[in-house]
Amino acid sequence: MSGRLEGKRILVTGAAQGIGLAIARAFGREGASLFLIDRDEALLSEATEALRQTGMTVGCRAADISDAAAIAAAVVEANGQIGTLNALVNNAGVNVFHEPLETSDEEWNRCFDVNLKGAWNCCKAVLPGMMEAGGGAILNIASTHAFTIIPHTFPYPLAKHALLGMTKALGLEYAAKGVRVNALAPGYVSTQKVIDYWNSFPDPEAAKAETMKLHPGGRIASPEEIALAAVFMISDECPFMNATCLTVDGGLSVQQHPA
Repeated sequence: MSGRLEGKRILVTGAAQGIGLAIARAFGREGASLFLIDRDEALLSEATEALRQTGMTVGCRAADISDAAAIAAAVVEANGQIGTLNALVNNAGVNVFHEPLETSDEEWNRCFDVNLKGAWNCCKAVLPGMMEAGGGAILNIASTHAFTIIPHTFPYPLAKHALLGMTKALGLEYAAKGVRVNALAPGYVSTQKVIDYWNSFPDPEAAKAETMKLHPGGRIASPEEIALAAVFMISDECPFMNATCLTVDGGLSVQQHPA
């Protein structure tokens, strides 16, 4: 029986660990050919080899998504290795959390260079090939920060709000060319970034418990649960979903405050 992503040739950024690696695993299991990008060359090589050992078709290149020339070169390499890309997952991102007036120009630029410009660099590199081939799918990993605000996380939510705007703009712009552009908004996910956040407190276990209490179900998502949603959104199972955002946060962003 063929997989749900047979015939998909997918670029995944930030794919060496966390949500990106979980997405790559899920896509490979569903029959996709993969090309992975991450700026951590050692972790990327390790992840790529592990996926290949399971029989998946996987290429990779270490690159910084904020470098437009490097991403353009990586896409050329991907097209040569696995065929013209017909799907992209913009997963790479960086947390930049400050109080607004304490945000330096360097931190502002770092936030937008990766979380917004980096995603655009990848879209810009793959869109011509997708349109020439008759269509494709782009999925931007946003966040519940794209439509809610947590104090002292500036300017991260600004970049994620803008990423959602870019998703809508590109989705409308290229719909007639057969390209769907959507976003996926996770809330808290059990990645190393979240663990590092808990560990920044004097009592990490208490911080973890407070996070869990925010959620109606008393837990947070696993990377694999986010990956399952990504499979659906990249697949041909939702051909009329375009220029929109799917929230996968266990109901976190719906409630006004915990009970």
